[in-house]
Amino acid sequence: MSFQNELKERVRTVDEYLEKYLPSADQYPQIIFEAMRYSVFAGGKRLRPIMVMEACRAFGGDWEKSMPFACSLEMIHTYSLIHDDLPALDNDDYRRGRLTSHKMFGEDIAVLAGDALLHQAFETMARACVEQKDIKASRAMLAIAEGAGTCGMVAGQVVDVISEGKQIDWQTLDYIHKNKTAAMLIGALKSGAVIGGADDTEIQKMERAGELIGVAF
Repeated sequence: MSFQNELKERVRTVDEYLEKYLPSADQYPQIIFEAMRYSVFAGGKRLRPIMVMEACRAFGGDWEKSMPFACSLEMIHTYSLIHDDLPALDNDDYRRGRLTSHKMFGEDIAVLAGDALLHQAFETMARACVEQKDIKASRAMLAIAEGAGTCGMVAGQVVDVISEGKQIDWQTLDYIHKNKTAAMLIGALKSGAVIGGADDTEIQKMERAGELIGVAF
């Protein structure tokens, strides 16, 4: 199978699992579930969840055990895009060729859809921790939380916002890239490696790889 076909197959697998972990849109209040699904299924590359899957496979793990964490990472990524697009931040009308969430559903529902995806992600991971009864699951959840949190992606977004329109030095730019982008890729590779059974040295190497890929990205 060619690389492109393998990639398409991975994307298809991620989408199938996202269907499983996301609430259906046929329950009340439908608008929030419609908004969540609208942005998640807007045609993303699924890079982050695929990195979780492949890191798990690289260390001989059961990739299916990594899927709650892979899909949760995609939910977190999507929530961050919804909020980034809001008028208070980047004020974008389109993403991936479609109207952004706030243009489609209004700013109020867009904010709540982002919030809902973030909480759905942690509910999905927490349930996996309970069901798998394995400390590796908890460590994977922690890796993702660190990447997405106040010392990771959010910190990078904050510095990006307060640097808008200013002349910044390369250290500040590097900080933005390492936190706004790389931190989530580090979380992807670390969480997958943990589920796969990597040891501490191997996990550190994956962390470094995620940082380099993120800065290059």
